[in-house]
Amino acid sequence: MDVTTPADRDSGRARLVALVVAVSFFMQMLDSTIVITSLPQMAQSFGVAPVAMSIGLTVYLLTMAAFIPLSGWLGERYGARRVFLAAIALFTLASLFCGLSGSLSAFIAARALQGFASALMNPIGRMIVLRNAPKSHLVRAVALITWPALIAPVIGPVLGSVITTYASWHWNFFINLPIGVLGLLLVWRFVPEQKGESARPLDMVGFLLSGLGMTLILAGLESSVHGSGAALPIAALLVAGLVLSALSVRHFRTVPNPLLDLSAFAIPTFAIATLSAGTATRLAINATPFLIPLLFQLGFGLQTIETGPYLLVYFAGNLAMKTVTTPMLRLFGFRTVLTVNGVLTALSIMAFGWLTPATPDLLVYGLLFVAGLSRSMQFTALNTLGFADITPAQRPSASTLSSMLQQLSMVLGVALAAAVLTLSRLIHATPAPTLLDFRWAFLTIGATGLVSALRYLTLDRRAGADVSGHRLRSRSS
Repeated sequence: MDVTTPADRDSGRARLVALVVAVSFFMQMLDSTIVITSLPQMAQSFGVAPVAMSIGLTVYLLTMAAFIPLSGWLGERYGARRVFLAAIALFTLASLFCGLSGSLSAFIAARALQGFASALMNPIGRMIVLRNAPKSHLVRAVALITWPALIAPVIGPVLGSVITTYASWHWNFFINLPIGVLGLLLVWRFVPEQKGESARPLDMVGFLLSGLGMTLILAGLESSVHGSGAALPIAALLVAGLVLSALSVRHFRTVPNPLLDLSAFAIPTFAIATLSAGTATRLAINATPFLIPLLFQLGFGLQTIETGPYLLVYFAGNLAMKTVTTPMLRLFGFRTVLTVNGVLTALSIMAFGWLTPATPDLLVYGLLFVAGLSRSMQFTALNTLGFADITPAQRPSASTLSSMLQQLSMVLGVALAAAVLTLSRLIHATPAPTLLDFRWAFLTIGATGLVSALRYLTLDRRAGADVSGHRLRSRSS
């Protein structure tokens, strides 16, 4: 006799849809990090200088930034499932072209195609999960689509190094082919059909202003990270990007059918989780996968492959927290979890600044595990709270805005960490970053996370209670 309730079926469907979307997210985010270690070999294959290969990373990032604002409109107009399938197929095909590239120009074109597909994949995938997950199951669903963002940056460089060493750089892209085909089959089979819900015209002015503004800001930040430009051109890019972004905000607030509906920012939970404290928290969290491998390689003198065991412990901490995230939020609520866990996250980041090659491995592993635990909890709680009070009509724009701000925080985190490392190195007049330089970088990033954690104290005690279940427990106590 089948005793499955409608609630059980809704929960099972929400988890399944989220898991299917997570597979595609994993392919996308792994690709962003796995290629970094193979750039010297690719440069040799293309017959160019290794520094020239950075354009392959930059064009991917900038193409994605340019087209993210368009994703919500496309999902509304043509149906989220249809656009998501097209994005996965295009990303997989572009991965094949990357692996088959015989020249730098061909590789750049293929990476641009990947960037366009990636711009659609993340916000549209999140829209699909939000539409299929009831509020009571939102924490578990968001936790599933968050794990690729936590895991891929940690294992990508190590996996890329192993593949490049024992196979060839081409397989860093060919590895996406089976994942992409699997993602297409899973979406086709398990994600329900979602017809287009809007026939509103495309706000071309809003698209150009927001897309170009985002692109210029990220171009300026990327140039500052890689030291590939003088201070004045970088400042010009940043100022132009900020001006265009401000004009796009003004435009969206005044036209009748804007590309992006900014009303979500009037919702306190969305505003704090995505724009203010949330951006600062993600900045700190996203900077650590950039700093930790550099600490081990430049500070400890380890090879990329030798850092594998350390990063696996960090990865294990991310996974271990998944089973207790929902009970913790139900017991304590979003405000307490984000504040207390945010402080723990910040302190663990600062603690990395005092590691040396003489630090016992057991202590290093313990710190990595704790950092992984707290990082996972904070990411999942933030991503869930951001959509706790969003209405169905606001979901497309809210998902797009969230993706844009998360992309910005990722680049900001790396840019800030790189800037502190460079400034400290220049002050101490050393040719390469030393342990002291890394200490200042970890302290700065950790302090940013600490300030943002205290900001969550301004949340209402019952913020997101419909999602976490914390309110129900409070009433019965």
